[in-house]
Amino acid sequence: MIWYESLAILVGSIMVLMAVGMPVAIAFLAACILGALIFMGGERGVTQLLNNGLGSLTSYALVPIPLFLLMGEIFFHTGLGNRMFSTIDKLMGKLPGRLSYVTVLGGTGFATLSGSSMGSTALMGSLMVPEMNARGYKKHMSLGPILGTGGLAIIIPPSALAVLLATLARVDIGALLLAGVVPGVLLAALYMILIYVQTRIDPEAAPPYDVETLSLSEKLFLLLRDVVPMVGLMVGIVLMMLYGLATPSEAAAFGALGALVLAALFRAITIKSLADSVMGALRVTIMAYLIVFGSATFSQLLAFSGASPGLIAWATSYDLPPLAMLLAMFSVLLVLGMFMEQISMMLLTVPIFFPLATQLGFDPVWFALIMLLGLEISFTTPPFGLLLFVMKGVAPPDTTMRDIYMSAMPFIGCSLLLVVLLVIFPGLALWLPGL
Repeated sequence: MIWYESLAILVGSIMVLMAVGMPVAIAFLAACILGALIFMGGERGVTQLLNNGLGSLTSYALVPIPLFLLMGEIFFHTGLGNRMFSTIDKLMGKLPGRLSYVTVLGGTGFATLSGSSMGSTALMGSLMVPEMNARGYKKHMSLGPILGTGGLAIIIPPSALAVLLATLARVDIGALLLAGVVPGVLLAALYMILIYVQTRIDPEAAPPYDVETLSLSEKLFLLLRDVVPMVGLMVGIVLMMLYGLATPSEAAAFGALGALVLAALFRAITIKSLADSVMGALRVTIMAYLIVFGSATFSQLLAFSGASPGLIAWATSYDLPPLAMLLAMFSVLLVLGMFMEQISMMLLTVPIFFPLATQLGFDPVWFALIMLLGLEISFTTPPFGLLLFVMKGVAPPDTTMRDIYMSAMPFIGCSLLLVVLLVIFPGLALWLPGL
């Protein structure tokens, strides 16, 4: 069978099953079984494929996923994340557009800890947009920062989605987590500059209002009590990996333990919050493990059927510059983001893109970070990015899709600028891992 016929059968069957409403992990498993029947000799091929897939679940590299998720769930269900968010709001004082800044900082914290851009957008949209509307903020100042926080959440460690991508692509997990630190800080700075410029151009976009005045000692007390412990835990995880004091799995374990200790110290932990945290982490972990299983078997089928070698040979036969191929792959991610969520996109593209990236000579950690940004930008790309419709669902009734599109565009521009900077200066991503 010609390679593109094999590729069409495998990818087409997945798309059809997902279109009829089958869960992503089950659709991939069903397509893999169909592929094994066709390409691997029937029932024996299915048995061999399933055995290989089960072997992929025994990888030590998967350990950080449930532990990082548990850490985030503890922060969320015990109220420590909301406590940090409220304190940041108070510390901003009378800064013009301060609720927009608070939304970027708080939304990034929620999304980073939860690992879900959609969940963070829904939460921040329902929590902050009504408040900013009541304060007279224009729509682009209330909607835009919420939509923009996803780009930060996916690259700043600890990011469960980055761990999952590194596992699927066989990239060093610690290196990818560290690679996101400098670009993440840079993207946050770009967002802050954007909000500052917007408030300077149009001061009425974020009208000032009276707030409670706090003394310097009160601000320091709130900062040390409600912000430093939570931020310090995340910084500590990064430093432990950076200095080789712990592997990513050990750092994730320390993170989960640290979240438990903080919740106990703040007397915020209860039987219910602990049970909710464990169940929340368990649900997402099971889904992630099914996805790893499906991805491992799908990658094997692509190779066995000749689809991935044929595609790589075809793509490299045109002798296009590596940057042109990178642009083509990035464009595919933007298009897929209009119809699929991130994990589905990873499952579909990782087995194809990473062998191609290796053939083109790209650094795997750098390419993984570019891919993470592409996955997140695609979520807010008009007209069909999924986060745009999540925002529409939680925004006030008078919010139109045009309002949402126009609010998202400047923040998409910041993320695209970061991608360009990473292409021009790869050291922004590779400096910390290189240490």
